[in-house]
Amino acid sequence: MTVVTTTLQMLAPPRTAPRPFPEDVRLDRAARVSPEYARFLYGLVGGPWHWTDRLGWSRQQWVDELATAATEFWVLYGDGNPLGYVHLQPQPTDRGTAVEIRYFGLAETAIGRGLGGPLLEHGVRAAWTLPERTGIPAVSRVWVHTCSLDGPAALANYRARGLVATGSEETDEDVPDRPIGAWVATGGPAG
Repeated sequence: MTVVTTTLQMLAPPRTAPRPFPEDVRLDRAARVSPEYARFLYGLVGGPWHWTDRLGWSRQQWVDELATAATEFWVLYGDGNPLGYVHLQPQPTDRGTAVEIRYFGLAETAIGRGLGGPLLEHGVRAAWTLPERTGIPAVSRVWVHTCSLDGPAALANYRARGLVATGSEETDEDVPDRPIGAWVATGGPAG
């Protein structure tokens, strides 16, 4: 299957504040996430969209990924359950800090509830304010990759929040005909 990956970036913080969430939804910052929970969130959000490249990772690979200084997760909850998340990972550059929105998305149960835009707005704001919480150098760029294997609203949502496409790349990937789903992606048996 041909997969199109688009890189988007933002070079200045947004001028408007993020929209609030409904009263029954909260967003929690997690500066230290266990490898188990990070993998669970990845599978919960990505299972319906062909996110499979990290499902085979060892626990040590997850530990190494999460060991990047100032990495943050912002987890959206409703009724005590995770509804989505934003994974932010800073990278030092010669112009300050570039913060990658490493992963972002909603669980299937949260799609269609108007939460994706506000969650991304809060995630973008958190990326720009990461130095205030962690002491890293000032942020000069917030960026993300999205691809045609992500949810159908992903690219439009990034653009609507002010991220601008800087390039795209096509690759041929061996992808299953259908996503494996959140159940299997979070460790449940197939079938």
